[in-house]
Amino acid sequence: MLTSLALIFLLGISLGTIFQKLKLPSLLGMIITGILLGPYVFNLLDNSILEISADLRQLALVIILTRAGLALDLNDLKKVGRPAILMCFVPACFEIVGVILFAPKLLGISIVEAAIMGAVIAAVSPAVVVPRMLKLMDKGYGTKHSIPQLIMAGASVDDIFVIVLFTSFIGLAQGQTISIMKFASIPISIVIGIIVGIIVGLLLAQFFQKVHMRDSTKVIILLSISFLLIALEKLVQNFVPISGLLAVMAVGATLLTKNVPVADRLSKKFSKLWVGAEILLFVLVGATVDIKYAVSAGIFAIFVILGALIFRMLGVFVCLFKTKLTKKERIFCAFAYMPKATVQAAIGSIPLSIGLGCGQIVLTVAVLAILITAPLGAMLVDYSY
Repeated sequence: MLTSLALIFLLGISLGTIFQKLKLPSLLGMIITGILLGPYVFNLLDNSILEISADLRQLALVIILTRAGLALDLNDLKKVGRPAILMCFVPACFEIVGVILFAPKLLGISIVEAAIMGAVIAAVSPAVVVPRMLKLMDKGYGTKHSIPQLIMAGASVDDIFVIVLFTSFIGLAQGQTISIMKFASIPISIVIGIIVGIIVGLLLAQFFQKVHMRDSTKVIILLSISFLLIALEKLVQNFVPISGLLAVMAVGATLLTKNVPVADRLSKKFSKLWVGAEILLFVLVGATVDIKYAVSAGIFAIFVILGALIFRMLGVFVCLFKTKLTKKERIFCAFAYMPKATVQAAIGSIPLSIGLGCGQIVLTVAVLAILITAPLGAMLVDYSY
């Protein structure tokens, strides 16, 4: 395992730096590192790392979402209003519709199978988007209309919405009926997640005020509580729907509201943690990619992804209709909503693992979606902000 970790970090840093020098996103170098080290190319990663890969990717995601919460001023989010709510589900719906229109004709699959494929590729990647929005906030870009806050909040809820749709479509493909309660669980999980996060954030703010300790210790406590919130989601999912990731963000945002100096200091600490977590996340995402699937998919799979992206961008423009955002700002928001990585790596192989006929092609398109949209979306954001 130690050798695998050394390879992940050393090669991830090296290729990431090379790609930066070439004026390309460093995450592309990290994903390629994962592909090369992974089981489908040179197979240099220990099985023990691959077995806990999903947990390690989630750990990295928790770090960046906690950092996002510590920088998310709720007053800025209130100013955004209606578009922030629409961005949580409208672009994803547009993209799924795009896949349903294109995939049956181009890939020869049924409408239900196309819906499953659409749900897999429709989720935006917070791991790609959030660090870039935090960078914009630090530099003061887009803050007049709270654009980074709008995109960060939307990207986090978007994933919950898409995963619920995915499980519903999988059930439909297996002969089950779509339950209205599953869709009702989306707003319930969002609200409960935010409430739990606020309560925990208030308690933490009081604790940090009364008990003096080093900021490094506070970071460990905050991270540990974030892990427990993620665990709580799985523990009570059969009884009460709750979004652990939203709770994590709400904890950070509440701390910022109650104690700005502490939140700022903790935010800087989490920025340093993200340096290592980012490498781990994207290298392990790359390790899930079977390049043979991507090559075998053919040009039609790429057409499906690009066609669906156009629908997604139309969805973003619909969300931002009659807002104060300029034309360039709206185009930037559409670019920022393109990248896919983490959710596709997590759920892309599920249809294949449960024996659905569309499993192979869904996994192939998920792989291609990561390879195309993660670097493309990151580049467009980096060069257009």
